[in-house]
Amino acid sequence: MDETRGPYHSFGNGSAMRVSAVAYVARSSGDALELAAQSAAVTHNHPKGIEGAQAIALATFLARQGADKDGILRAVTDHTSYDLAFDLDDIRQTYTFDATCQGSVPQTLVAFREGVDFEDTLRRAISIGGDSDTVACMAGAIAGPFHGVPQGINHDVRARLDERLNGVLSLFDQKFIDR
Repeated sequence: MDETRGPYHSFGNGSAMRVSAVAYVARSSGDALELAAQSAAVTHNHPKGIEGAQAIALATFLARQGADKDGILRAVTDHTSYDLAFDLDDIRQTYTFDATCQGSVPQTLVAFREGVDFEDTLRRAISIGGDSDTVACMAGAIAGPFHGVPQGINHDVRARLDERLNGVLSLFDQKFIDR
């Protein structure tokens, strides 16, 4: 590991993909935005990288607080430059791999808007193609607290994890979910 390496002015969607945990630590929307910026700035310190992380963290935080979809999406668009005035059907045939925040976070938010439950949201996110695993990850982060994760899916995922990772999830649940 190169200790001298720092942030590299990235606006890649990795900042938004890994940020959802801050929505469980945050005590307010402002706190979620600040923690998201801190999380992103370690590697993705370009303003668009921070914006993407903040969008997902804010949406996830508000979903956890019981906000409705319109309220969640309005808060995100008020805080970001994202234009969500499209449907997935409008982009499905032409959307290509785009690992930037500006090229995948809006699509994530629209998949959440169009999804009727957790699984449907993930299917919609994947259906556009491109960086579908990351888009589905981000969409699932919002849809999980909004719709709830079906027990069967939760069970199947945990069954695939080793003991150490299950232990990490159990500790996280005890500290942040079950409080």
